[in-house]
Amino acid sequence: MPEGLEAEIYRRAAERVVGRAVAAVEVDDRQAMAGELRHALPGRTVMSARRCGKLVVLDLDDTVALGLHFGMTGRLIVDGFAPIDELVYASGRDDPAWNRLVLTFTDGTLLRVNDPRRWAAFTLDPDVERLGPDFLDLSADLLGERLRGRRAAVKTLLLDQTIVAGFGNLCIDEVLFQAGVAPGASVAELTHGQLGEIAAAARRHLPAMLERGGSHTGVLTPVLRALLPPCPRDGAPLQRSTVGGRTTVWCPVHQIV
Repeated sequence: MPEGLEAEIYRRAAERVVGRAVAAVEVDDRQAMAGELRHALPGRTVMSARRCGKLVVLDLDDTVALGLHFGMTGRLIVDGFAPIDELVYASGRDDPAWNRLVLTFTDGTLLRVNDPRRWAAFTLDPDVERLGPDFLDLSADLLGERLRGRRAAVKTLLLDQTIVAGFGNLCIDEVLFQAGVAPGASVAELTHGQLGEIAAAARRHLPAMLERGGSHTGVLTPVLRALLPPCPRDGAPLQRSTVGGRTTVWCPVHQIV
């Protein structure tokens, strides 16, 4: 967290600042582009807010773009409103000492990124061309094209933002659970029909999770992931393993290797 769903929630909140001009910028000195941000942003007007995978991009006038990547624990707060009150694996406190970026607009309003762990990152003119297609726009053919010639585990590859942009750990586990595909299955062994099931599960379940509040609202909730009760689909014991360096929860019965 945040994953692509949380980034979309943040993008919607960031639309509030469209049309506002930046008066001042406060940014954590540990940010690689801190100096450039302080120099480039004041005086510019926000023209639009868009999402590229897990990245929120604020387009400003004179073709300047500000990329907001929230890491695991970053939260966006606009006009004192946090669209996500508390991330599942992070503190819900809004400590001013954790502000890593503050944009003050000429009308006195604020956009802030608050992050206790300093994993959020801010860039000018982020390179979004390297990102793969968005995880909400998948089809069997598109997924097959992105995975062609590869042999790694399907979860490992879906975590790669250059292949598909937006997936994080919780969303991948949920989509593969719904599609009936084991996270450790080699993509070289997947049929076109299985790719279609993955794409269909993403199109069907991710928008519903978005409207419920984010990547933690699927069947494989954080509580279920912690307790590992019987699979809600078939009653088999759920398993916890590591795939692609990430903790993975799945069902060895209905998710086919």
